[in-house]
Amino acid sequence: MKRTDRAEQVYKILNRIYKTVPIPLKHTNKFELLIAVLLSAQCTDERVNKVTPVLFKKANTSLKMMKVPKSTIYKIIRPCGLAPQKSDAIFKLSRILVKKFKGKVPETFEDLEKLPGVGHKTASVVMSQGFGHPAFPIDTHIHRLAQRWGLTNGKNVIQTEKDLKNLFPKNSWNKLHLQIIFYGREYCKARSCYGLVCEICRACNPKRKIKIITKK
Repeated sequence: MKRTDRAEQVYKILNRIYKTVPIPLKHTNKFELLIAVLLSAQCTDERVNKVTPVLFKKANTSLKMMKVPKSTIYKIIRPCGLAPQKSDAIFKLSRILVKKFKGKVPETFEDLEKLPGVGHKTASVVMSQGFGHPAFPIDTHIHRLAQRWGLTNGKNVIQTEKDLKNLFPKNSWNKLHLQIIFYGREYCKARSCYGLVCEICRACNPKRKIKIITKK
């Protein structure tokens, strides 16, 4: 089966199962979204959504956050892991947003990726979910699924992002990356499917008999 044929199967199945998809990280403005995505690195969305209401009650804008002591931020976000690095990033980026962007979250990849603690994946989520610009955020979970489904042979998220963007219509990217995340959590789990069990894995690789191991 060609890669384009697999992509067609994936697109068809995901749109049948997930006609609409909610944004997993709870937020009420773009600053909250940025912070929530930053906190989600190596942490579950569920845990982030438990922590952020406490943090955002203290401060839900960059102007308010820059007045919160770093030690206070650290104590609140500690359950998310990597708290020293994340609290430092939140503390610093809040000041940068106030000084350089009048307190607003910038609307370009270039400006976002210059902020402390904000990499390409985080910027992609903010651009797609916050501003509605076409983006295809790729994390290790989507990277794993794309390999299982035969959509990429890339050994890193950079190549996977490039391959998926080439396979799917640009106007589908924002919804599609969420559909893939939800499908992976529900049907194609890391330690149960291994490319052999779920509907998409079977549709894309009907002759596969050996477990597929994700290339890092």
